[in-house]
Amino acid sequence: MIEELARVVRVDGEFVWVEIRRTSACGGCAAKAGCGTAVFGRFLGARRVRLRALGASAITVGDGVVIGIRERALVRGSLALYAVPLLGLLAGAAAGQDLAQRLLISDSELVSIAAGFLGLAGGFAWVWHFTRRVADDADYQPVILRRMAPADELATGSMNTGLDH
Repeated sequence: MIEELARVVRVDGEFVWVEIRRTSACGGCAAKAGCGTAVFGRFLGARRVRLRALGASAITVGDGVVIGIRERALVRGSLALYAVPLLGLLAGAAAGQDLAQRLLISDSELVSIAAGFLGLAGGFAWVWHFTRRVADDADYQPVILRRMAPADELATGSMNTGLDH
């Protein structure tokens, strides 16, 4: 289970809306001075992200909580989001190249590019359907693991990140 500290901003039935601070892992990396990701992290800054999580029992607005998501769900979701459109692009381009050669089209590159974009669009369409299918699947939802005690919030220091309203 991958865990993150969050602050409750709204309780809505069985769901809790939490706010976390999006940060980069670059703060602890030794190569951060010469890394492009660290530059983007400093440029974009730490932003707030709102998520819907399961488990609203005994949770109130303003509470510090630990939310978690299963590693398997994170890996599958990441593969769906990144790999499927990329594979669609590559498969479409290869199919377009093959089709152009079979039909003896002289400008096979243009056909390959067009078919690649069609494959990419097909990959994005698949991702759209996948996200709608898993939107209410409990395996893909962040869950409230535990409520942080006020002393724990002060000890970690990460709950005092300006998320208070």
